[in-house]
Amino acid sequence: QLNAARSEQHRLSGSKLAVRGTDDCACRVDGAAVGHIQLVTSLIEGRWVGLCEILTMLEKILRQHSIDSAVKLPYSALYEQFDYMQKCRNVIFMGPTGIGKTGLATAFLTHAIDRGYNGRFVTFAELVEQLYQSVADHTEAKVIKAFTATDCLLIDELGYVEVEPVQVGLFFTLMSRRHKKKTTLITSNLGFSQWSSFLKNDQLTAALIDRLTENSHVINMINCVSLRPKLDPVS
Repeated sequence: QLNAARSEQHRLSGSKLAVRGTDDCACRVDGAAVGHIQLVTSLIEGRWVGLCEILTMLEKILRQHSIDSAVKLPYSALYEQFDYMQKCRNVIFMGPTGIGKTGLATAFLTHAIDRGYNGRFVTFAELVEQLYQSVADHTEAKVIKAFTATDCLLIDELGYVEVEPVQVGLFFTLMSRRHKKKTTLITSNLGFSQWSSFLKNDQLTAALIDRLTENSHVINMINCVSLRPKLDPVS
């Protein structure tokens, strides 16, 4: 997925982009018209990640057309200033499913990789499963060390699965070791107050949230509308 996104970015890097204020065309890429919906969808899906021009362009379009959305690009300056990597700060994207949290987080991850940092994408379910398996073959120290060493780690869909106590402990250990040393990007459909519902440990949940919020940018997308197409009702 990252390779595909980066290939698309490199293809467009030499393209001529022009912002237009018309209703039927948001911009042109190599002379081809790109509509507003296509532009937004392409950004959310990660096809044009890593392009600061696209973020700026989208912000102008939202402002010009008064689109009522939580995506007023509070992350635009954060993305461009790059302090989330330079200062080892986390970025947490929160909101309902289908609004583009993964696409935006992937944009931040790819941006870091393009700047020379190493990065890794993993779902929360995959991460805790790897940590759990490492206990069986006594490689938990090695696995945690590998994840800790990653400059920019994207943990996607945190909260979709419940975890065992041993997994919670290992996850907390990993996040503690990354604290203020590496950047972690997190997407979640649950607010902080709901994290104990899947972590099943109030004390560790409170400690984890305390460390995360101390050094994180939290992007609240709770009011965003799903971009996923809905089936027409059956008549």
